[in-house]
Amino acid sequence: MRLWSREIWRLVWPSAVGVLLGALLGVPGLGLAVGLSVCLGFHLYQLRALYHWLTRAPQEEPPAAPGLWGELFDRLYRYQKSQRLTQNRLRATLARIQESSEAMRDSVVMLDRHGDLEWWNSAAAQMLGLKVELDRGQHITNFLRDPRFVSYFNARDYSEPLTLPSPIDERRILQYQITLYGDDERLVMARDITRLHRLEQMRRDFVANVSHELRTPLTVLSGYLETYADLAEQLPPRLGRGIEQMQAQTTRMQNLVNDLLLLSRLEIDQGGEDHQPIDVAALLAKVRDDALALSKGQHAIEVEVESDAALIGSEQELRSAVSNLAFNAVRYTPPGSQITLRWQASEQGACLAVEDDGEGIDPVHIPRLTERFYRVDKGRSTATGGTGLGLAIVKHVLLRHDGKLTIDSRPGEGARFRCVFPQERLAGFE
Repeated sequence: MRLWSREIWRLVWPSAVGVLLGALLGVPGLGLAVGLSVCLGFHLYQLRALYHWLTRAPQEEPPAAPGLWGELFDRLYRYQKSQRLTQNRLRATLARIQESSEAMRDSVVMLDRHGDLEWWNSAAAQMLGLKVELDRGQHITNFLRDPRFVSYFNARDYSEPLTLPSPIDERRILQYQITLYGDDERLVMARDITRLHRLEQMRRDFVANVSHELRTPLTVLSGYLETYADLAEQLPPRLGRGIEQMQAQTTRMQNLVNDLLLLSRLEIDQGGEDHQPIDVAALLAKVRDDALALSKGQHAIEVEVESDAALIGSEQELRSAVSNLAFNAVRYTPPGSQITLRWQASEQGACLAVEDDGEGIDPVHIPRLTERFYRVDKGRSTATGGTGLGLAIVKHVLLRHDGKLTIDSRPGEGARFRCVFPQERLAGFE
């Protein structure tokens, strides 16, 4: 308030002096105009000093000025100083971020809201072939032109990474992960997983080859055991019981080998050649008959078809997936349980569900149920007759049909396994 009082006084006294002098000369109005002109000249001079300071030497100390102008200069100088400190801290932080990004083995690419390249580290230049002097400002899909990456980029669903060959070296396998941040900007990270990819391929080949090699000796064993079983009446009772147990274990091993071979084929083969519209009602009826045979009349199994739409896919693979879900429901629910096979379709997509009112599953196990050989109750593995690969097969079948598996279960509330398909997989939907 004191500063403003002084400024008002600086405006009043030249005007008063001008009026007095003008009155003595008989022209008080002219005197007032002269006084105000002096005040205006003073403020224009200070404004000029402010302009020159801000445009020519803003980093130097401000010029000296009386009153409110001096306070204004000081406040601007302190504000500029704090802003420079903040900018220096931000530059140092950005420099550290860039240095740490440069030290990373993974590629880091920053995109603006339009998907254009803003900055990338040296690893990205090596993996993706980006050049600073040429590629800055270009759209990311100008370099990563694979249709799978373009679809992944435009879908804006980055919950799962995408694995593709490097655009400059097909022998190099990269895993892409995109993160949204800021004002709809994107951070693209690419990791070289060539070694892991080769190890995974070796594992698949090993499992497929071993499973194939086991098939022949198991077939021979099964044939001889059937022959011995036909002669069971001529054998000692103790030896007959041993043959029965060997037959049961041989059958179990054959089922395991068959599931391993199927899983290997699903992983290696791209599929799609036999995809056609499938009568889902007929498929569920066949699965129900197979499940009733496995249940031996101990479970009530129903089919509920709520849509006439056909599902586009491989009938053999989808039947295998739904059969695994239905057989698991039979194996892991007590006698007398209700099992329902349900087909639903809408404008949003379709759903094949297998539901039961059995004992249910603790939610802690659900994220791992599709892992190979994972069992909720390991003590029941032999008694149920399963191979531990059923849900892994279901998962891979659904991936080949653009679907996903959702599991909803609570202890004592039964379980619901839903195979969800996009609307593009429907035919004849109205």
